[in-house]
Amino acid sequence: MKLLILDAGHCLSLALAREANRRSDVELIIEPRLALTPERLDEVRPDALVIPPLSRPLTADPASVTAHAEAVMACMAACRSRDVPLTWCVSDQLYEDGFESPIDEHVIPEPRDEGLRRLVAAGDRIRAELPRHLIVRLGPLFALEGGHAWLGELLDTLVAGDDLRAESDVIFCPTSADAVAMALIGMLQQQHCGAEAWGSYHLAGTEPVSAYTFVSMVRTQLATRLEGRGETVALGGVKALSHHHDQPLRRVLNCRRVLNVFGVHQKPWRLEVGRMLDAWCLARDDDPAASKEVDQA
Repeated sequence: MKLLILDAGHCLSLALAREANRRSDVELIIEPRLALTPERLDEVRPDALVIPPLSRPLTADPASVTAHAEAVMACMAACRSRDVPLTWCVSDQLYEDGFESPIDEHVIPEPRDEGLRRLVAAGDRIRAELPRHLIVRLGPLFALEGGHAWLGELLDTLVAGDDLRAESDVIFCPTSADAVAMALIGMLQQQHCGAEAWGSYHLAGTEPVSAYTFVSMVRTQLATRLEGRGETVALGGVKALSHHHDQPLRRVLNCRRVLNVFGVHQKPWRLEVGRMLDAWCLARDDDPAASKEVDQA
């Protein structure tokens, strides 16, 4: 199976490359930008196109959101002209106001934000005009490296001694980019073998948690590992924000369909964070300049 991936520097693109390198049944062609022409599809002849998500579109620059939506539409038109399946990953933030109960796939987002509405309109057109598509809605992605690598950004900020601020009243399911990459390749392999299970799916980590609790847990686990290594680092703190005073905003995706159709189980975000922190610590061993003052006491 040959996949064409856009936006080479995105954390999900890097995760897909790592996953493909562990397998012998997947070939990846990765484009540097979020741009595609029908002629490029003719050259590569992929079995599917994969577009990584625009992370945190609610706080992104409006021009970036518009550009992403327009690029997705151009990709959809190219795929339609060459009958190439399209997989587009989108942020759970499209469900701007959340829901009290877990959100099923058939619930189409109806945001008030103009930028989010552009992304929803792109999804509507894909569903209407390109039968062979996967729209995969993701919880907040985290990874150690690449664009939108939330966990890497948190670690850099904490180690620099700067404080982090996170909402204590926004509940979601953090999602490992590595877990998404493994799931996407498995899903597309089944489609390539004739599953024909096109449509919208939800993919997120297990255990809903507030942004504040997630960031606090990352800080605690980081401090524990650094102490175990004998390193003294004055980590930045974590401060709680509260924007939804009446009740927490819950943005929790119901992921049963991806399990029932493709057999994809959600990975616990705590285990994924722990694994990535272990990898981050090993990388420090290979980079002496990254090590901080060691407590000699």
